[in-house]
Amino acid sequence: MSTDLGERILTGLRDVPDFPEPGVTFKDITPVIADAALFADVVRAHAEPWQGRVDAVAGLEARGFIFGAAIALHMGLGFVPVRKAGKLPGPTIGVDYALEYGTARIEVQREAVAPGARVLVVDDVLATGGTAAAACELLETCGAVVPGVEVLVEIEALGGRDVLAGRAVRSLVTV
Repeated sequence: MSTDLGERILTGLRDVPDFPEPGVTFKDITPVIADAALFADVVRAHAEPWQGRVDAVAGLEARGFIFGAAIALHMGLGFVPVRKAGKLPGPTIGVDYALEYGTARIEVQREAVAPGARVLVVDDVLATGGTAAAACELLETCGAVVPGVEVLVEIEALGGRDVLAGRAVRSLVTV
C-alpha cells in the first residue's frame, strides 16, 4: 500500500466522539466510501495480498459488509455475512464476545462455508479485537480455515492485534 493511500484514508475518516456510548470515539468511514476512487483503491489494496490465497471473504456486520462484499466481488469470490444474533434465517451457529463498551453475539449460517475453505475476515476497524476474534472462532467452528484478517483502520492503543496473536492481521492505516 502506498503512503498516499494511507494519507487519503486518514483524511477521509471522521471521528465522532461519544458514539455509540460516552467515552467511545467512533471512526466514521462514510467519507471514505463516498469517494468512489478512494473506495476502489481501498478495495484493491485489501484484495491484492490475498488474491489466489483464499476461497471466500467474510464481512462483519455492519460496516465490514461494505468492504468485505466489495473485496469478494473484486476477487471473484463468494461473500459470507457474519451477522448480529437473530438476523439470519435457517440453522445458525453463534458465539458471544466482549466489545470495548459491552457484549454481543454474532452468527453465521451453519453451512455458510465448505469445510476446509480458506476465508478472509474483513472489517472496517480493529479496536479491542473481540469481534474479529469471535468471527475467526465462529468460522473455524464451521470448518473454515482463517488465514488472515483485513481492516481499514487499526486503533493501536486498544490492543486488538494482541487478541488476534498468531493470525495475519493487516490494516491499511493505524491510528
